Order: sequence, then C-alpha cells, then structure tokens
Amino acid sequence: MQDFTNLKVWHRAHALALSVHRATGPFPKEEQYGLTDQIRRACVSVLANIAEGCGTDGNADFGRFLQMAMRSASELQYHLLLARDLGYFDDLAHAPLNNAVQEVKRMLSVLIIKVSARSHTRAVTTNS
Repeated sequence: MQDFTNLKVWHRAHALALSVHRATGPFPKEEQYGLTDQIRRACVSVLANIAEGCGTDGNADFGRFLQMAMRSASELQYHLLLARDLGYFDDLAHAPLNNAVQEVKRMLSVLIIKVSARSHTRAVTTNS
C-alpha cells in the first residue's frame, strides 16, 4: 500500500483534471449532463483509479487499477476530441489538454510496465 500523492502521474493527472474542469465550464448548458459530465467523469476516473490502486496490497491489483486509469484516459482523450469537433473549444484550447492526456498516458504506461515487472518478479520468486 502506498500514498497516491507520492506518484508523479497522479500529480500530472490532477493538474489535467483542474484544467479540464476550467475548460468545460463554458460548454453549452444543454451539455451539462451530457458531454461536460462525461469529460469530467473520465478525467476524475483516471485519478480515482490510481488512488484506489494504491490502496491495494499487491502489484497485480495495482496494475489492474492502472489499466483502468489508462482506459479512462483514452476515453477522456476521445471526449476532448469530440468537444473540439463540435466546436465547444478550438484547436488552441484542445491542443494543451490533448498533450496533457497523452503525457498522462505515457506516464501510466511506464508505471504499468514497472508494476507488472515487480509483480512478475515476485510471482517467479514465490513459485521457485
């Protein structure tokens, strides 16, 4: 078990969540319970899955939660693209958000590989 606030990826995802909430504020009122809500939920889901994974006892469980965080990040990336294509924000507003999502996904990928290697090493050592 570890403190999720010690993870750089969590801090980067948290900064992204703050940016996403600010960027979606001006969306049309009719999107409040539609795309705005979906974007915000996907973004928060990245953070929540990282935090929940840190509360598990083993690397295998932690890795599964990191995979869920990755799926939520991919969902967020699509929703941001859709919002741009619907004209809710322009390329200048979309680009930094998209870049931040890609950065979070890269960081998650690295962490998933590290956690998976630790989990595999522990399983091999335990079974030997």
